[in-house]
Parts: sequence; C-alpha cells; structure tokens
Amino acid sequence: MQTGKLTPEQLQRFIFNSRGVQRPEVLQPSELGEDSAILNLNSQLLVVSTDPITGAVQRAGWLALQVAANDIFANGAEPVGCLLTILAPEGTTPEEIGLIMQDAALAAAELQMEICGGHTEITSAVNRVVLSTTVLGTAPQGRVLRSKDAQAGDAIVLTKYIGQEGASILAKDYGGALQPWFSAAELEQLCKMMDQVSVAAESRLAVQGLVHAMHDVTEGGLLGALYELAEAAGLGFTIDEAMVPQHPLIARLCQILAVDPLRLISSGSLLIATPQGEELVARLQEQGIVSSLLGYFTADSRKILYHPDHVAQEVLPPQGDALWEAMTKLLSMLPC
Repeated sequence: MQTGKLTPEQLQRFIFNSRGVQRPEVLQPSELGEDSAILNLNSQLLVVSTDPITGAVQRAGWLALQVAANDIFANGAEPVGCLLTILAPEGTTPEEIGLIMQDAALAAAELQMEICGGHTEITSAVNRVVLSTTVLGTAPQGRVLRSKDAQAGDAIVLTKYIGQEGASILAKDYGGALQPWFSAAELEQLCKMMDQVSVAAESRLAVQGLVHAMHDVTEGGLLGALYELAEAAGLGFTIDEAMVPQHPLIARLCQILAVDPLRLISSGSLLIATPQGEELVARLQEQGIVSSLLGYFTADSRKILYHPDHVAQEVLPPQGDALWEAMTKLLSMLPC
C-alpha cells in the first residue's frame, strides 16, 4: 500500500462498512469529509475526533493536540479534554517521553483543554514515536457544523498559507539537507510557521456569521481537503489556483523538491463554506488572518481547478500527501 491515508474507496470498503451497532445517540459518525463523530447528550452535543502524528519529530506533543483540536473547531465546537496515546520505539528514555508530555501540556494550556487520559508504551512495533490524540469537545444543540451541510453556491474561503505545516516539518527535521537553498534565517522562518497550526481564531470568528461548513486542511493538502468536503456534501467545485495564498518560501521549497504545494499537509489552514465569502474574508483580514476566496461549490459534481494559464484540471480523489515524497527526497540528500 502507498504511504499515507487510505483512498476514499478503501475507506468505504474496509473502514466505514464495519461500525458495529448503530446507536441513536450518534448523530454523525466519522465518514468521508467528516473528521469528527457527534453524539447527542441531551443538553449538549459531544464532538469527538482523533488524529495521529507520524511525520513530525520536533514539538510532536504540541502538534498532536493542536491538530486534533482543529477538527473540533471545524465543527464550530470548543475542545474541553483529550486522550493522548504515545507509542515509542525501543531505546526511548523516560526523559524523552517527559519532553513530549511537556510540549503536549503547553498546547493543552493554550487551548484551555485538559489531558484527561491516554496510554504510554515502549514497543518494537514502531521505529519512531507515534502519537494518537482523541479530543472531546462540546457544542450547543443546533449549533454544530458538518461538512455535508455545505451548499451549492457557497463561497470557498481558505485561511493562511497552504503547506505551512508540511514546510515547517521539513525545515525542522531536514534542515541540514535544505541549507544549500535556504539561509539560516529562512529556515528559522519556515520552522516558526508551525506556530500558526491552530485554526481556533478563524473558526471562532467565522461562526459569528453565516457559515454552512468548515474543514481543516490536513493530509492530502488543499485539494485533498476540498475533495473530501465536496464529497461529503454531494457537490462539486471550481477554484482558481491564482487565488490560493502561497508563501514565497514554501513555494520555493516545493519547487526545489518538485512536489505539489496544493497536496502538501496544511494544518492551520481552514476551508470555510459560506454564502458571505467576501464579507468573511474582510473580517478575517481585519484580524490579521491571511485569507482568500478561492471559488465556489457547485451542484455539478465535477471538481475543477483552474490554473493561472486558465487551463482547467479535474481534481481527482486524494492519493497520499506530498510530505512523504518530499521526505524521501531529503533523506537521500543527507550525509550517511
């Protein structure tokens, strides 16, 4: 199998068809384009999501909580607690586990969330640290957002620069291989992009207006997230590549490594489906949040990306993330 997430067809065949007993409390199970489960607890809704961290090394504990909490924010909910599982390879020291937990605690404090359980294990089953975080959030009845509720005609708004998370991981973990193309100051700037990985600010601002759906941009990048959101809602889309916010350092990194920035993991970017696209972009920009109106969702199921030369390309189902391709190339550049 290819490294990365299962394809939509594989998810449907091997994952979503095996759910056990259907419970009336489960309003929304996880499915394609829906990253959180939603449970009805009478007075409030419980929103639950889980995410692994497998590609990052530095600040992995902090990143694990931030990325998992993003799914909760994308539902318009607020995170309250989480469970953190740490699987570490043989030879890992207690002090190294402690550093992961210190980083995780920093993220929990920033998010006003408690680490209320989990599991820690040294195992020969992994050759690097694997973290899995399950975040629990709450939302008032009738106030939760789902990807399937996006509507034809909704504007597609994107926040922040695509590829920030992927570029930061590559700069942190493979900076030595990138030194021929980037100065120390530029590599530091790329590393600091990880600080922008949370979508808390934009999600809280967006739900103050009319929003039908939100979806964070993770593995598979912008095109993968757009495909998932559209599929969940039974829609198509048209977007203009020229409108996608691209940071020059990230664009240069992707060009050097010959990877597609639109398919590079981009936690920290949030897709928002809204009938008030221009108004939302203006409000986000007033708060200093980079944002752009990329295009619109359509009743037609076709998913179209227009390149700057006006050539139209059909967006196909996500097939892995550009991060893994970039890592392979950088590993080959490192001294033995």
